[in-house]
Amino acid sequence: MVIVRSVVLFVVAALFEIGGAWLVWQGVREHRGWLWIGAGVMALGVYGFVATLQPDAEFGRILAAYGGVFVAGSLAWGVVADGYRPDRWDISGALICLAGMAVIMYAPRGAR
Repeated sequence: MVIVRSVVLFVVAALFEIGGAWLVWQGVREHRGWLWIGAGVMALGVYGFVATLQPDAEFGRILAAYGGVFVAGSLAWGVVADGYRPDRWDISGALICLAGMAVIMYAPRGAR
């Protein structure tokens, strides 16, 4: 159950961070204005709080593992929000990143 909770938190964090960055991008690069930028900044702030809810207490481990989720999530966001079509190398790279995330977060660890 702890792993399921952790995975859900990674997905929620990804939605807020990637969504926030996308909103800022839209506000600046697509000239949609300060409302979009402000919403993006708020979403990025929420991402920071969601990351603290992970059951593991190691900041470095959480953020390193989240990097893999961010890579895969960013490609998925691009597909849904912008019509981006990843190629086989994008998909392969994302799968490698997710495998790395799983090793970092969920590998069995003995007593230190």
